[in-house]
Amino acid sequence: MLSLRYVTKGIYFIFPVIWFVMMPLIIVFTGVVILLILITIAKINAFISFTLVCIYVGVMMGLPIETIVEAIKKGMGDTLGLLVLILGFGSMLGKLVADSGAAQKITQTLIATFGLKKIHWALMLTGFIVGIPMFYSVGFVILVPIVFTVAASTGLPLIFVGLPMLASLSVTHGYLPPHPAPTAIAGMFGASMGKTIFYGFLVAIPAIIIAGPVLSPRFKKIKATPLKEFTGQNILDEKELPSTLISIITALMPVILIGFSGLFTKVINEDTIFYPFIKGIGDPVIAMLLSVLFAIYTLGIRRGKRMKVVMDGMVQAISSIAMILLILAGAGGLKEVLVASGISDYLGRLLSQSGMSPLILAWLIAAVIRVSVGSATVAGMTAAGIVLPLASNPGVSPELMVLAIGSGSLMLSHVNDGGFWMFKEYFNISVKETFFTWTVMETTISIVGILVILLLNNFI
Repeated sequence: MLSLRYVTKGIYFIFPVIWFVMMPLIIVFTGVVILLILITIAKINAFISFTLVCIYVGVMMGLPIETIVEAIKKGMGDTLGLLVLILGFGSMLGKLVADSGAAQKITQTLIATFGLKKIHWALMLTGFIVGIPMFYSVGFVILVPIVFTVAASTGLPLIFVGLPMLASLSVTHGYLPPHPAPTAIAGMFGASMGKTIFYGFLVAIPAIIIAGPVLSPRFKKIKATPLKEFTGQNILDEKELPSTLISIITALMPVILIGFSGLFTKVINEDTIFYPFIKGIGDPVIAMLLSVLFAIYTLGIRRGKRMKVVMDGMVQAISSIAMILLILAGAGGLKEVLVASGISDYLGRLLSQSGMSPLILAWLIAAVIRVSVGSATVAGMTAAGIVLPLASNPGVSPELMVLAIGSGSLMLSHVNDGGFWMFKEYFNISVKETFFTWTVMETTISIVGILVILLLNNFI
């Protein structure tokens, strides 16, 4: 009896200690669960859901309401300060590339170059080139009808032809600035945009090849018969298209400018008069602005379009990203509440003691949230807020952390992901076939991505 009484007292003493130590982790876990329930079950708007969870986490950690509101405002402001410019200019550039027929011209040229036997490689490159300046959903809607036309004219299986292009769009969306999540996460981690893009290319290439041209022949037997309302859209006459050179240069201009700046600032003396200008054009905001101005001329004015028509198209492009900006702002607010409450530092210390690689942890957390929420953007931003303290650890590359989170945010897309249903409906296949094609492709991208990132980590 004596020993039992001591054991009971010990339990009563230890349990509060365990609860106190684990409470921040429990609060974060329940916060994420509440976020998932609000978005997926209650169907509440993601921006409202993020704001409610910010308040919940702050209150549970004992922060005054005034402090919580200030943290939300700071987090949203810090996040949107860069993204309003990047996403605004990015949506404008994407609209110009789409409406002018530049995306269509790039597709036609690559198909003619690669030939019928390697047509899926041509469409893979199309998706990669066009996907850099264009949001995923926009690139999907613009390029899929072209895929349908190519498949119909060649007689090749639609999944075989289209999946490599969609793999490219997905990779650029998850890994590469100026897309929303990679750009925002790079800013949060203080990562070099030039290095992030460069390393992102190194990760993207094998991920796209394996998930696209290597994987797609396995799905030749799946018969996809797209609905008529999804075919034949946005196809312009040949005489209406810009040249191939102009189309490619304009679509890739942000990457060209940032890459040019990163390269030449390494070889030019800082005291020269040209150094500030060359360094300046490598800033993502300046690069995007210059790219939009270039596109206005090459794909608009130079081709006889009136300025009002071009500007009206840009207004439409901006209106399409309003909700994306609000969702990203909400995620930024949650990140700042985690920092202000001390949870972020606590989780950083806890995770750093686990012995697991910070890159694997970042990938794993993003993957779990992605599977739960469905949105790659939400998964990436939420995971970034949780693992942010790990980026300050010695030997951890912030650029590779950005890519690890991006890789995890693409993991195992299923029924709670809008991209899953877009693919199913456009290609008119069953849910089971969508799992065997789309979900397998997204999972392959994620796994190959983290493996390449871990490999790169040995050389950086």
